[in-house]
Amino acid sequence: MVFSLIITLILALVIIAITVNVVQQHKEKIQKLKRAEFTKLRHALEETEEILFNSTNVPMSNGISLMLMRRVSYLLKAMKQLEPEQRELRQRLEDTENRIEELKNNTGAVADNISLPDDDQQCIAMFKAIKKLRTMLRAEHARGKVETQMVVDEDARLDLFQLRITVETQIKRGKSALTNNMIGSSRQYYEKALKLLSASNQQNDYISQRQAEVQQQLAEITAALKTGNAKDVADRNDKDNKDLDELFAPKKKW
Repeated sequence: MVFSLIITLILALVIIAITVNVVQQHKEKIQKLKRAEFTKLRHALEETEEILFNSTNVPMSNGISLMLMRRVSYLLKAMKQLEPEQRELRQRLEDTENRIEELKNNTGAVADNISLPDDDQQCIAMFKAIKKLRTMLRAEHARGKVETQMVVDEDARLDLFQLRITVETQIKRGKSALTNNMIGSSRQYYEKALKLLSASNQQNDYISQRQAEVQQQLAEITAALKTGNAKDVADRNDKDNKDLDELFAPKKKW
């Protein structure tokens, strides 16, 4: 009887130990999943805030700004559910909600001009930021947070910004090469700019004006190359004639 009781107690302790271990493993797994999800949300939040920070360089419409702030609010709420004890999240969420209300009442027009930095690396960073913004715009549309017409309008506007960054960079390089008398390289840069402009599906004053300017510059470069080639040929002919004259000149008597 005692032996059976001891066996029963041992079995009970083993079962309890196994149960506790399973429960502990489950808790650790849940915590690990929560940490992974929190990290994922934090990265998404940092990416969204980075794009908002770049809004000083890239003119954003009120609709885009509102979309980004609502995305920030959504991410903060999701993070707050995972880590409800973090006061910082509550404060940031409150500030975000206030900002959203301000944007709802803002009806100001957005500028279509984009100011490009002089440094090529900064231009590349701006281009990448716009690319991320376009990707985020489509993602929010897929989540049903943005209307289709807004996506069409804003994506076209952002596409034009990217085109301007690329075209202006090529033109700037073309001008620099021309200044350094690298006419062949300059022509290549201008040809790339013209190809980009011609391939665009959009038609507006900027594209038409830039196309005309680039074509004019290419015509001048072509004329300069022809003049240079003609001069080279003339110089070579003069040298050849001089060599022939010296070869067949009467021999001097010493």
